[in-house]
Order: sequence, then C-alpha cells, then structure tokens
Amino acid sequence: MAAIPPRAPSSVLDGDIQAKIGQHLRAMYDDVVRQGVPNRFLDLLAQLDQPPAAGSKKPGGGAGT
Repeated sequence: MAAIPPRAPSSVLDGDIQAKIGQHLRAMYDDVVRQGVPNRFLDLLAQLDQPPAAGSKKPGGGAGT
C-alpha cells in the first residue's frame, strides 16, 4: 500500500493581517530606500561601466574558472 504524503497545513491570513504586514514591509522598504547608495558602491559601479584598459586581464580569470 502506498504511503500518503503529509498535507501542508492550511494557512490563510485574513485581510486585516495582510494589510498590517504590508504596512510594515512598506515602512521598512521606505527606510532602506531613503538611506541611498553608499559612495563606495557608486564608485565601484562607475568602474564597472568603464571599458577595460588594453592589455589588462579580467579579475578572477585564474586556473579552474
């Protein structure tokens, strides 16, 4: 006789709980967005946008990659 796999518990959140979770997630996300991108990351992104110099090797191009 084949074993019957266990069923996942039914988990339905009511609208009020979903709305509250959404409010908290938006507040946390807005705080992260307001912090902005650190200058160090902006500098690294700018370096990646520049074409490689002639004769330079790609980083991480060693043996086994």
